[in-house]
Amino acid sequence: MEILLISLGVFTTILTGWVGLGAGRTSRSRILARRLAAVGPAKGGPGAEGDAVTLRRDNGAGRGFEKSLGRLLPRVDSLRKRLARTGKNLSVTGYLIVSVGLAAAVFAVLYLVLHLHPGMSVLSALAAGLLLPHMVVSMMATRRQNRFNNLFPDAIDLMVRGLRSGLPVTECIKAVGREMADPVGIEFRRVTDEVRFGAKINEALWAAAHRLDMPEFKFFVVSLSVQQETGGNLAETLANLSDILRRRRQMRLKIKAMSSEAKASAMILGSLPFIMFCIIYMMNPDYESLLFTDPRGQFILGAGLVTMAMGIFVMSRMVRFEI
Repeated sequence: MEILLISLGVFTTILTGWVGLGAGRTSRSRILARRLAAVGPAKGGPGAEGDAVTLRRDNGAGRGFEKSLGRLLPRVDSLRKRLARTGKNLSVTGYLIVSVGLAAAVFAVLYLVLHLHPGMSVLSALAAGLLLPHMVVSMMATRRQNRFNNLFPDAIDLMVRGLRSGLPVTECIKAVGREMADPVGIEFRRVTDEVRFGAKINEALWAAAHRLDMPEFKFFVVSLSVQQETGGNLAETLANLSDILRRRRQMRLKIKAMSSEAKASAMILGSLPFIMFCIIYMMNPDYESLLFTDPRGQFILGAGLVTMAMGIFVMSRMVRFEI
């Protein structure tokens, strides 16, 4: 019990330190953003092209430790982009610290407290350290993308009204960044800041498209790019795009409602073995203790967990529909 408490205390300390460091970086980033906004109109000219991108990326990519990680670990840039899609100021260093701390805590509980086999404890710890942070980051990014998709058609409608009243595209984008709620507002404000520091409007929009990695926003950027090259009624094009995005969202909600029964069945089937295991263990611990103490029981338990994970994965893919 003492070892369990120590492990939980170490993990909590690591997590608290990570959150504290992230809050400090956030406050420094806000101070830098306010200073850049104050000097932006005086400094933004053709010679400042690319300065906004450089200034904003130095906060994460300029640290020496993460550069070392980029040489040692594969796909660090991809991980950094995934963390950026959450909308939080999460760093690769903090992500790795939490992953290692979580793996160490799980190993301490399984091996030192429950006395499982070392190999099974190591595999379980690695799975927890790799999968749980990945799942949490994916959930945060998906939640932010859903909020963006819900607000994006209204943002396009705001641009359409501005264009029909005679405003240029840059002013319409600035109005969206000022009037719309986050995450739409903050992304359009970032585009406005990059244009103010000399970047071209297409470059700033495509940078946002790669950062968000959402087909809806890429449709929007393609519409603006084609209009700038060929001309035409941009307001009418964006109005049609807004209508298409709303229909896509309605179709997505309809499919979600139709597949909710299958998803509920998959959740029940996936959780029922674990619930029954806990109930039997609470009623008669000696009956299931062999699964933890005997090597054959540990092998059966590991094989059962692997097959259950495969079944849950297959069911989750069966009830997932892409539009």
